[in-house]
Amino acid sequence: MDRRVIWAVALMMLIALAPTFLLRKPAPAPAGGADTSAVAPRAAAPPSAGVRPAQEVGAPVGTGAPAVDSIPQAVPADTILVRSPLYTYAISTLGGRFVSATLAEYRTMAPGETGPSQLIGTDSGLLAPRLVIGQDTVRLEEWVFTPSARELTVDGAPQSLTLTGAREGMGVELTYTFTPDYRIAVNGRVSGVGPDGGLVLVDLGHGIRNTEVDSAQNFSAYAVVVKDAGGADRTDFRSLDAGETTVLSGPFEWAAVKSKYFVAAVFAVDSAGQGGRISGVRAVAAPVETRFHEDVHVVATMPLPASGAIGYSAYLGPLEYDRLTALGHDFDDVNPYGWPGFRTVVRFFAVPVRWLLVQMHENLNLAYGVVLVLFGILVRIILWPLNQKAMRANMKMQEMQPQLKAAQERYKDNPQMLQQEMFRLYKEYGVNPMSGCWPMLLPMPVLFALFFVFQNAIELRGQSFLWLPDLAQKDPYYIIPLVMGASMYVLSKVGQAGMEPNPQMKMMLYIMPVMMTVLFINFASGLNLYYAVSNIASIPQQWLLARERKKRAARAIVEVRTKKPGR
Repeated sequence: MDRRVIWAVALMMLIALAPTFLLRKPAPAPAGGADTSAVAPRAAAPPSAGVRPAQEVGAPVGTGAPAVDSIPQAVPADTILVRSPLYTYAISTLGGRFVSATLAEYRTMAPGETGPSQLIGTDSGLLAPRLVIGQDTVRLEEWVFTPSARELTVDGAPQSLTLTGAREGMGVELTYTFTPDYRIAVNGRVSGVGPDGGLVLVDLGHGIRNTEVDSAQNFSAYAVVVKDAGGADRTDFRSLDAGETTVLSGPFEWAAVKSKYFVAAVFAVDSAGQGGRISGVRAVAAPVETRFHEDVHVVATMPLPASGAIGYSAYLGPLEYDRLTALGHDFDDVNPYGWPGFRTVVRFFAVPVRWLLVQMHENLNLAYGVVLVLFGILVRIILWPLNQKAMRANMKMQEMQPQLKAAQERYKDNPQMLQQEMFRLYKEYGVNPMSGCWPMLLPMPVLFALFFVFQNAIELRGQSFLWLPDLAQKDPYYIIPLVMGASMYVLSKVGQAGMEPNPQMKMMLYIMPVMMTVLFINFASGLNLYYAVSNIASIPQQWLLARERKKRAARAIVEVRTKKPGR
């Protein structure tokens, strides 16, 4: 029974964690890129000044067609700075694109860099709009707009920046309204659209600029995420082949490009706030000779009505769970806890666990390392009564083993009678045959939850403790995983005191700690810290129960020896 339980727990952990090492392959774009929900119609009309054929929209890099981010650097432009206590955004008058986004509360951890995290790379045209009207693409990134202000300070009330421009009989007015909490409302109007309307293409860039010390781990989290009526769907950058174009057909309520801890997103819903107005998203991976992990160009498409009205909103900032949920439309699914098939169960535990860790840190003014130590002890204290009951039931199971083996020998040819006799013994001893599983199964949901919390929670990013530089990263010296494995061995050894373990139990005493150490060695050091503390906090209970087990065994021996013959 014990061997089966141990292997069952090990298999459950492997099944739960295996999806983190698997890749999902999105469907490639149809041949010829003929999905008009995400791209403009093709045309052969010659371009006029400032206007390009619609076939250039979203053209893959290196195919001969001009790239969507090929901006002529010779055009003079000014940069408007928008400052708040949380961020500093820089918007170029050339195309109204965001050229810089630094977050004051999150320092960069990229090698060789210091200061606040910068989310936008030098070649990105983030949130730069362009228009498709009829059969032509109006490349607004080549327009120099006139700004309503040269600098804005957002401290409390929202502040607006209006950019106006005109060319070839067409006028464009864009208004960015900045709030103190990373949200940006975008409204505008285009004159001269025509009765058939058109499309607005919003550039989501080439991926968030690397801000982490482990760039490979950060790049593995790069993805484009979209949300329709059926929920959020994620396409990892690393799952795209070099030069491949992936078209995601809407309608979507929002579309986002994320890294491990940061996100750039566009929201567009109908007037009722329910249906999505993003008609499609196009993701183009750079060719192999120029491609890095993060180099996937993402463009979102929205309809442009005949009135020329433009309206959507954006978010450019950290993946803070509370902020994501406050935005509504299930935006917290842009960075979900768990993986498909596990999210509902994992989130049930992960969200409260994250909330409790943050509350302990903020309200008790404790370092996150101390919070994890206290949390590991707290979990064991809460589970103490259940563990006590389960372990005592396990003792009764061991006491009835001789009678159970005798019944198995007596009724080995009569399964029905064997089952009846086993149920009688269970009832007589007052035990449940599954009760012995509790000690191992009870902490597992919290452990799984913490695994995903450390994968996702930006609050734990860069939090040091003792020799650990970052609780969200692996221990650089592998001390904590080894302590965790040793604590697991000691816990099992103490738990077997006073028992006569079978060969399988003796084998698992050594195999399980080694297997768990190998499995956890590259996991977040904070997760290993919690598990080690949890194991160590369990040793006193195991020791007390081992003493109780020895006393019960001694009493049983005395009773057998003093029993009169024939009774």
